[in-house]
Amino acid sequence: MTEEVEVLLVEDNSSDAEMTIRALRQYNLGNRLFRVENGAEALDFIFAEGKYAGGKIASKLKFIMLDLKLPKVNGKDVLSKIKSNEKTKKIPVIMLTSSKEDPDIKKCYELGANGFVVKPVEFDAFHKAIFELGLYWLTINQPAQ
Repeated sequence: MTEEVEVLLVEDNSSDAEMTIRALRQYNLGNRLFRVENGAEALDFIFAEGKYAGGKIASKLKFIMLDLKLPKVNGKDVLSKIKSNEKTKKIPVIMLTSSKEDPDIKKCYELGANGFVVKPVEFDAFHKAIFELGLYWLTINQPAQ
């Protein structure tokens, strides 16, 4: 299953997740998207552990959209584990969060984040931001091999 997934969405807020998925699928950018609701499940999925054991490490993901404030394991810890592993460190990770705190932004970039996007509150702006993220990371960006 992991080899078919192009986008991993790690988002605990159901309405934000639904809007994100809807925005990507409207433009056929989210057909191979998988969502998990907490940091522990994200790590299990990425590293083929827990209920995802037996699969392959998700090193073929085109990008991960990662919320900062997550239950069980926070976004910074998930980011750190992804970027410190030889098999997953090249996966682009975009922090998608409501935090505008400068220390959060700096820390995420220090840990290896490829982008930091503050979720717009207004629906149309949120939709546009997600579409542009998907368009760039799925169709324009040339991933590392």
